[in-house]
Amino acid sequence: MTHLDLSPLYRTTVGFDRLASLLDSAFRTDTTPGYPPYDIEVVDENRYAISLAVAGFSQNELDIQTEGNTLTIKGRKTEDRQKRTFLHQGIANRAFERKFNLADHVIITGARLDNGLLRIELKHELPEAMKPRRINIESDSGVIEHRPASNAAA
Repeated sequence: MTHLDLSPLYRTTVGFDRLASLLDSAFRTDTTPGYPPYDIEVVDENRYAISLAVAGFSQNELDIQTEGNTLTIKGRKTEDRQKRTFLHQGIANRAFERKFNLADHVIITGARLDNGLLRIELKHELPEAMKPRRINIESDSGVIEHRPASNAAA
């Protein structure tokens, strides 16, 4: 197993403690099955979508939950009370659980089931407290405001 030394990164960053565990889990052998198949799409700069192929599952057989920064999607088929005989059964109706690690401040904005695809909409929403803001510098003679070079001639 490859061990990644992140100590140089920690010299210039604060609060990225979770990064080491995320990278460690990413380098471990993926033991999750490939079912159901899924896509992760970048819709625009701050919006994403996860689509799972869940053919044969109804809305009430699917469960979507978030806990901390983990999105969990589960599918459980209800028992088929009708006795059926198949010549070939290729549609996988088995139970599944898929987990996705979400970055900080990524929220679920919606989910819909359409034509056998479960689409989960996500948005990276930076809180107001984390958005860039101007800090005024005070001096003995009052407040000094920084003005961009393009406005200096004005």
